[in-house]
Amino acid sequence: MTDPLEGDGSARAPDDDGLTTARLAAEAAADKLGTDTLILHVGPILALADYFVITGASNDRQVRSIVEEVGKRLKARSVRPLGTEGLAEARWVLLDFGDVVVHVFHDDARAYYSLERLWADAERVPWGDDASRAGAEEVAGG
Repeated sequence: MTDPLEGDGSARAPDDDGLTTARLAAEAAADKLGTDTLILHVGPILALADYFVITGASNDRQVRSIVEEVGKRLKARSVRPLGTEGLAEARWVLLDFGDVVVHVFHDDARAYYSLERLWADAERVPWGDDASRAGAEEVAGG
């Protein structure tokens, strides 16, 4: 079995877009009980990526489990990371998928680095149930 985090130099399938990748990563994190998972649209204010996916975990094992699940889900869609950092320590793991960067934090590290505060000007993107509610509100005119 190959490692789902092993990069091959191509971040994504040609028909994929960054928002789809970000939402899939967020859903994978949530399925492994990632806490306070959010997607930030950082593209307009940061040239390095279009989206950040940020999630938390209460222990090192859960951090690794989330990272593995994100890797598996995206690999199934032919999306592989360009790079992975921090897996050995499992305090803050960064998965670089090109237009999407996934940050999986141990809860203590997340509170310390506070990326949500640092990128407070970035738009929060609805996903999962949030996306369904946002679509319903738009239809209802609210």
